[in-house]
Amino acid sequence: MKKAVLVSFLILGAFDIFSQVLNPVKWTYSVNKISDSEAELIFKAIIEDKWHLYSAYVGEGGPLPTVFNYEKSNKFELTGKVAESPKPEKVYDEMFAMDVLFFSHKATFTQKIKLLTDKSFKIKGTIEYMSCDDSKCIPLESDFEFKIESQKKNDDSLNTNNFYTQTDTSLSVIDSLPADSNIKTSTNINTLKESATDDSIFYTTKIDENASLWWFFVLAFVAGLAAILTPCVFPMIPMTVTFFMHSNKSKAKARLTASFYGLSIIAIYTVIGTIVAITFGANFANWLSTHWIPNVFFFLIFLFFAASFLGMFEITLPSWMVNKADKQADKGGFSGAFFMAFTLVLVSFSCTGPIVGAILVESAGGQILKPIIGMFGFSLAFALPFTLFALFPSWLSGLPKSGGWLNSVKVVLGFIELALGLKFLSIADQTYHWGILDREIYLAFWIIIFALMGFYLLGKLKFSHDSDLKHIGVPRLMLAIITFTFVIYLIPGMFGAPLKALSGYLPPQSSHDFDLNQIIRDNVKLYSGQGNTEPTSTCEKAKYSDFLHLPHGLDGYFDYNQALECSKKQNKPLFIDFTGHGCVNCREMEANVWSDPRVLKKLREDFIVVALYVDDKTDLPENEWITSTYDGKIKKTVGKKYADLQISRFNVNAQPYYVLLDTNGEILTEPRAYNLDVEAFINFLDKGIESYKNRKQ
Repeated sequence: MKKAVLVSFLILGAFDIFSQVLNPVKWTYSVNKISDSEAELIFKAIIEDKWHLYSAYVGEGGPLPTVFNYEKSNKFELTGKVAESPKPEKVYDEMFAMDVLFFSHKATFTQKIKLLTDKSFKIKGTIEYMSCDDSKCIPLESDFEFKIESQKKNDDSLNTNNFYTQTDTSLSVIDSLPADSNIKTSTNINTLKESATDDSIFYTTKIDENASLWWFFVLAFVAGLAAILTPCVFPMIPMTVTFFMHSNKSKAKARLTASFYGLSIIAIYTVIGTIVAITFGANFANWLSTHWIPNVFFFLIFLFFAASFLGMFEITLPSWMVNKADKQADKGGFSGAFFMAFTLVLVSFSCTGPIVGAILVESAGGQILKPIIGMFGFSLAFALPFTLFALFPSWLSGLPKSGGWLNSVKVVLGFIELALGLKFLSIADQTYHWGILDREIYLAFWIIIFALMGFYLLGKLKFSHDSDLKHIGVPRLMLAIITFTFVIYLIPGMFGAPLKALSGYLPPQSSHDFDLNQIIRDNVKLYSGQGNTEPTSTCEKAKYSDFLHLPHGLDGYFDYNQALECSKKQNKPLFIDFTGHGCVNCREMEANVWSDPRVLKKLREDFIVVALYVDDKTDLPENEWITSTYDGKIKKTVGKKYADLQISRFNVNAQPYYVLLDTNGEILTEPRAYNLDVEAFINFLDKGIESYKNRKQ
């Protein structure tokens, strides 16, 4: 009664789709010199699609206008009011009961100033503004800084400072960093430009949200198609056809009712996604994906369904729920079609419930649109065949009859459920350092599970409800060959083989007790006189190194301050890896990109590496607790401290996320997220090294 192989892998593989802290307006600033005593300060706003920015001249009682606040100075004074272009859109807003002015896509604000000195000086301040889309509004604040050059200078260098791009960073967010963090913010853009030769430090990371949503829609759609083949859903197709063949005499009315039936299925599932989107937020998603309670619960749920699939018992909903809906369906008409759809959802829940749950777990990240899109994609695919068979009942004759083959599908899915359920237990095990499901134990389970599945496909195992199998067909033989091939592929992993194709689903290589490759590397180090396992002889021992480890035998740190201190002592740039125990994409990056000899050489020789686990549950001593002004909460664990650091400093809350800093904590080049392009990652490291050398010079 449950889920298909492909869907399980796709959904679990999608758990780490990236998302940013919302800030849909990006600002750039420039100075236009009119004369020796006059200039224009130009603020340009780039606004993301479907968002808008309010004018500076919104009337009283309306939304927050765009306001420019300047630090007091006796070196300039404002002349007139701020000018806006292009002309803002004017729309009547029912919420505020008034006409409001706003910009879409882009806006330019220009403020004339009178210069009261001929010396160089800086103009600093903040912009307070509100940005809204169709479902939410976000009050934001961004700091700005202009550099007005001395009138005595007249060289080309003036032009290079007249325009620069600044990463939007909220002052309240920056203030949320702990006092001892040793992180210096990069909001002083002019200072950075004077010390850097590479404009690559001036970036705002931007995830292609539309592409992410389309990909999520495709995953959900595939999940919906696979759900149709589950044993408790497939038999509902003949019931659907029977209902629509006999409930209406008019063919036209029957087809209209059938269309309403399909729309009802979509509506019922999509409402679930909407409720989850409104009710739950990002904190819930983080708790759901990393805390031991939900992960152990999901593991037990998978075991429960696996036992049912293997024939231990049948899962059924309470009869009163099904009967009540079924009685309404007997009334016919549009109400009958709706309750027929509701009956389908209830009866099929034991098969579709875990798939729907996986979609909602993935989408419960504080977004309104994403879970709705996920549920819409799933329900669209799920409703499609039922609607088509309701429209064209004669198609039923071409379908294979449900029977023994469906039970075989159920048993195979039971094995898959059993294997995939271990992933949830593994996440809890890694996050809390229980040490009960290390890599080789995990692999041993998988090898046994899939070997048994292969024997079942060959007819060597038989479960209750299985039909007698006198011979096996070619398709079943092909599946058995694929299964045993997969088992053979897994076996070298017991001795330390990286198994790159499965890196996102297995515990990290560092949890492997008998890693033959690591044993060989350690012996080579020992006999070559490099047996010291400390990150460096001039730096202190890494905190948390007794239970946290870097991949591929790399030496490094797991505490930011400690790593930055070592960076200063060694005169090396800092490589920050924001990662997580439950991060599938992090493991894929380590297995497929970090494993490249060129990448390993650069990380080992040219950087101080620090891995900051944002989901680690290790308690911090009280003197290391921090209070974040980002959400106003006290951070008491290693993971919460560094999750807050990532959001506060870089305005990003997705992993993996790689940042290169100099010894003063300043960004060297554009941070990098998940991307399996090895050459691009090498270029990223090279840019950081080059920028670091230029700053030192």
